[in-house]
Amino acid sequence: MNLSRRKFVGGAAGIAATLASPMRGWAATSKLKIGVISDEISQDFDHACSVITKDFGLHYVELREVWGKNLQVITDAEIAEAQKILAKYSLTVTDISSPLYKVNWPGAPVSQSGTKEDMHGADEVNFKHQDEVLERSISLAKQFKTNKLRCFDFWRIDDVKPYRAAINETLQKAAEKAASQKVMLVLENEFACNTATGREAAATLAGVSSRNFSLNWDPGNAVMRGELDAFPNGWDAIPKDRIHHCHVKNAIKDDSGKIVWSPVDKGYIDWAAQFRALEKIGYSDAVNLETHWKGGGTPEASTRISWEGMKKDLQQAGVLS
Repeated sequence: MNLSRRKFVGGAAGIAATLASPMRGWAATSKLKIGVISDEISQDFDHACSVITKDFGLHYVELREVWGKNLQVITDAEIAEAQKILAKYSLTVTDISSPLYKVNWPGAPVSQSGTKEDMHGADEVNFKHQDEVLERSISLAKQFKTNKLRCFDFWRIDDVKPYRAAINETLQKAAEKAASQKVMLVLENEFACNTATGREAAATLAGVSSRNFSLNWDPGNAVMRGELDAFPNGWDAIPKDRIHHCHVKNAIKDDSGKIVWSPVDKGYIDWAAQFRALEKIGYSDAVNLETHWKGGGTPEASTRISWEGMKKDLQQAGVLS
């Protein structure tokens, strides 16, 4: 699907001005835990939570950055304040969206993938600090009462084969350590990392046997890496019992042929079909909006537009009553 940006950018302002009225609780009948990554709306955590609950009518949130800081570096006082805000809005945290293993693999050529922006406010640390990142992330998961922790598998290497077994061993050991604290690792297929597509995710899951190691399925990221058939073909390659988290965003080709982010309901991923496929396998974990598209002018406006598209696809999928 090669959609032009003109088909939706031009109408962004109009869509933002005519958003649907709040629908508190409307998603309660879905098996899916429908949420939003809070900083895709605003770094003002109270405001982001207000939008999620009062405007979107949702009950779930994913935590990555608050008040301009990655969770890795917030203070105990800021954790306490975030906990108060979550209670104020009756929001449940689906997972800690950590930067674990979003670093170069030691001994491999320095990756050309990934930027400081990709770190989402986390400190750029190296491999030797990852045990500390894991410990901190597990602690955050427990403090925010979630049993899931997002991770990656290192910045993308042109030829990962010589390093793949060692990477898998590192992921296995991390999963076992997290399991001892009753926290599950969910690997995000990330376009700038070594597991970027559905097919690569299937191979990584086959190489890491721990049942405490699962997938954060992100078909938008797979498209960004060039797997334009991420749904359904990339999806078909993945063992469905290993999927325990999902990020919702989309991507298209712009007028120059470059793949760029887009609102959820416009792009290569047919999200209505993807939602139906998730329901068919009995999936009952989170599907969280991760907007990334910036065409609305501001993060909040862009997220509101993307949420309208996501809501439409959920309704078309028939997973909401």
